[in-house]
Amino acid sequence: MRAAGLDPDLVERIRQVRVVGFDFDGVFTDNAVYVFQDGREAVRCSRSDGLGLRQLEAVGVTPVIVSTETNPVVGARSRKLRVRCVQGCADKLAAFAAVLEDLGLGFDAAAFVGNDINDLACLRRVALPIAVADAWPALQGVVRYQTARRGGDGAVREVCDLIAGLKGGAE
Repeated sequence: MRAAGLDPDLVERIRQVRVVGFDFDGVFTDNAVYVFQDGREAVRCSRSDGLGLRQLEAVGVTPVIVSTETNPVVGARSRKLRVRCVQGCADKLAAFAAVLEDLGLGFDAAAFVGNDINDLACLRRVALPIAVADAWPALQGVVRYQTARRGGDGAVREVCDLIAGLKGGAE
């Protein structure tokens, strides 16, 4: 990805990213839930996300899922994608801060991708706050980049391509 058309400050922030935190519902998914008669739930995700996540790792960027959701589908999907996952956390900011500390990084080296108001604390702290195209309007004044793609429809892949491309990886 070329930096043409992007604000120079945004490009610099992207190039400094070493870890990307992703919300799950509404980012990896289309924010819908399928509920079966027996109470089990299922969600819809984009298969293109996996290759994007590998691109991030190839340029030295660590992806991590941070979700308040306790549904086992979050953990199952993160295992399939081979991505670290913190789920069932009441305080996303504290959970993400613990991940950063574990990695020896600060918020200045972090991006976060969210879609709703429970992501605001993380979005306000990171160097690169990102929202998916169909994010809740309250995120508009906080984010520095908004994807063209909706959650669950390649938004994760778009973010990965953007960061990996500007850090010198393949698209």
